Amino acid sequence: MLIFSCLLKASGLAYALGSIPFGLLITQMAGLGDIRKIGSGNIGATNVMRTGHKGLGILTLLLDGGKGFAAVTLASALYSTDYILFAGLFAVIGHIFPVWLRFKGGKGVATAIGVLFAVHWMIGLSVCLIWLTVFFFMRISSLASLLSLGYSSIAAYVIAGDMAALLCLMLGLLILFTHRSNVQRLLEGTEHHFKESRV
Repeated sequence: MLIFSCLLKASGLAYALGSIPFGLLITQMAGLGDIRKIGSGNIGATNVMRTGHKGLGILTLLLDGGKGFAAVTLASALYSTDYILFAGLFAVIGHIFPVWLRFKGGKGVATAIGVLFAVHWMIGLSVCLIWLTVFFFMRISSLASLLSLGYSSIAAYVIAGDMAALLCLMLGLLILFTHRSNVQRLLEGTEHHFKESRV
């Protein structure tokens, strides 16, 4: 019962952190208007970069990743149980379905990678390296995201054990869900490359 109570509190905290729409807030403060009205309509870093302000895109990427990292780190500090790792899942859910934006957020990749770094830095680093490698050769960020997050559960099992692997598996499935339209385009051979990517 105590574990359930801790998990519930940690999940609420993680969702609140994850739901902060940094991409939207940053572009509005920069006087660029509503990021949801340009490009893919996404609040993530890639769409922010479509404004022509790469610096703001990088800042969004770091902040979105940071909130995932913070959610797991804070939950682990406050509640000492392995189940708290799953607070990371709720941080990503918060990013994808933020209550403040009528549950229409981003695709969760940066936040998920931030979560993985909090679980174990080696998992986060290996996922980033796979993302960069796939993107370097294929120039398709959605494919890089799907393959790297799909691999994460294997890395987690080897590096951090069963609980971390289960979390990564759930994150991978969640990212697959948010990229379902990208998967369709990949199968059709019409997915966007490099600057046109909608991840």
